[in-house]
Amino acid sequence: MFILKSCSTHLLILSLFVFLNFASEAAPTYSRHACTNDGSFYRPNTTFQTNLNILLSSLVSNATLHDGYYLTNISLGAPGEVKGLFLCRGDVTPSVCHHCVAAAADNITRLCTNQTESVIWYDECMVRYSNLSFLNNIVPSIDYSSEQSVPDSEITSFINFLASTLKGVAQDAVNSPSAKMFATREAIFTSSMTLYSLAQCRPDLSAFDCNMCLTGAISSLGEGKRGARNLLPSCNVRYELYPFYNVSAESAKPESLSPSSGKSSISIIVAIAVPIVVAVVLFIVGVCFLRKRASNRYINSFRQDSIVDDLTDVESLQFDLATIEAATNRFSDENKIGQGGFGVVYKGVLPDGQEIAVKRLSVTSLQGAVEFRNEAALVAKLQHRNLVRLLGFCLEGQEKILIYEYIPNKSLDYFLFDSIKQRELDWSKRYKIIVGIARGILYLHEDSQLRIVHRDLKASNVLLDENMNSKISDFGMAKIFQADQTQVNTGRIVGTYGYMSPEYAMRGQFSMKSDVFSFGVLVLEIVSGKKNTDFYQSNHADDLLIFAWKKWTEQTTMEFLDPALRGSCSRNEVNRCIHIGLLCVQENPSDRPSMATIALMLNSYSVTLSMPRQPASFLRGRGPNRLNQGLESDQSTTDQFTSCSVPWSVNEVSLTEVYPR
Repeated sequence: MFILKSCSTHLLILSLFVFLNFASEAAPTYSRHACTNDGSFYRPNTTFQTNLNILLSSLVSNATLHDGYYLTNISLGAPGEVKGLFLCRGDVTPSVCHHCVAAAADNITRLCTNQTESVIWYDECMVRYSNLSFLNNIVPSIDYSSEQSVPDSEITSFINFLASTLKGVAQDAVNSPSAKMFATREAIFTSSMTLYSLAQCRPDLSAFDCNMCLTGAISSLGEGKRGARNLLPSCNVRYELYPFYNVSAESAKPESLSPSSGKSSISIIVAIAVPIVVAVVLFIVGVCFLRKRASNRYINSFRQDSIVDDLTDVESLQFDLATIEAATNRFSDENKIGQGGFGVVYKGVLPDGQEIAVKRLSVTSLQGAVEFRNEAALVAKLQHRNLVRLLGFCLEGQEKILIYEYIPNKSLDYFLFDSIKQRELDWSKRYKIIVGIARGILYLHEDSQLRIVHRDLKASNVLLDENMNSKISDFGMAKIFQADQTQVNTGRIVGTYGYMSPEYAMRGQFSMKSDVFSFGVLVLEIVSGKKNTDFYQSNHADDLLIFAWKKWTEQTTMEFLDPALRGSCSRNEVNRCIHIGLLCVQENPSDRPSMATIALMLNSYSVTLSMPRQPASFLRGRGPNRLNQGLESDQSTTDQFTSCSVPWSVNEVSLTEVYPR
């Protein structure tokens, strides 16, 4: 114990000495921090705090010895183990790295007081500690953009130019020959604009993990801004229209002394500093040798397990083209079961007899091979009974193919909007479909490992299995959100008009509330048996949403119901679904309920529903031709059933009596 305390003391002495020695350098630039615990705090003067102090001192003392990256763990007594790391920007000198890590180690415990897991970012470095495994713990990312935007006249070309540049710098980082997983790029956009970009991963990540992390970080950057960055615990991406890094590290050197005093000052500093630094470093190396060796073993096993797991997971998902061609009879027309803007879907049968749905993406798809592979690997991890399961993918030559489980009953629109087949969907089946869709979207938004906004929820993207259970499909437009993200702006609108929320269609703003809006439209379609777009095609004065609103305010909601259901249905459930649908399509996103609230509304009559306002209308300022265009595109109890053939009138029942409490 005496030796360990002595080691800690000398580490602090060395940290203080080096900090003072380079006090003349510019202070590191603080960016952001995140106290990423789940309410877990440590008490002062405990084993954890002792270990944390030793850990931070160890990080500071090693900041000049490990080429910008160091990972270690301290476990003096149990419980109380703590792991930590620092990562310095790849272009900074060891002295700048040390200066930054020292500042970060000092500030992280002040900004995140008594918290068992924290991360802090500076422009020049990142420091993180945790009482949990870094790989198994999801922490928030921090992304922010410049307030200034690129001129409107150049924004489209700039977005495309930016995407290409960031993709390139990410690949440079993944394939970095120096094993730093760090890269920068300078690209001339116009004669007056040069784009400077940077990408960096933790060096112990596998190439697959690094690429996946950078791809996610890039996808979350604000579009059309003059600068933006995304800071994650394992990687970071940044771009600006000015040089914010220095690959040669010349700017990181201390300023030169004046010619008259330079030689004498340098001689004095060297004479004092060198003996002290050498003595302290030798002492620390001797005392802490065993600890460092144990740490290296931890890192190596940590890295190897990660690489093996990733390769195993991805390879197990990959099908060869010959197998898919044999399963689909070489993509014959007889096996074709659907077609959309992103490609053709075929039915196939694998050699073991398993039926599959094969989505052959169009050769004009702009998604690159690496992005396709990573996205397929991510979507394959989504497991829920109300989501179509992705079995794997095929990536050979120009072919990009997704292999899904085969769903025999086709899509919801196949039944819902056909005057004959819609009779197969009685009210109990329709209600079960609505509940299933809500559960599936709730899983995407809140319960999966990732936070995903679907962005193209519609009847044709809801498949029905042999028991008429709903399964959400087609994640080609889905967007992965970081843990703290609530909204993203984009200049590239994808989806289908009629289902798109107004803030997305008009301003390119989308969030989880965009899916809620689409869900509301879908609920109203399921109840009425009518397409939202049917109103435009038949030149009705109103769209489906306004039609539902009028029937609601007139208290004649049974006139909104699909005539095929008026013989037998649960009036309470019908009214409640219309009510929920209207709440979902409110014009202001903040007025729409979350999917968690919606799921509760559908499963419990004890939940009181707020009164909706008039919903957004797609007819305002738009013609029907544009609206019809797609872009990139449990049963009730017996006493609840009453006849649904008579319109609901004011004299029959009041609004407050519709839902039993």
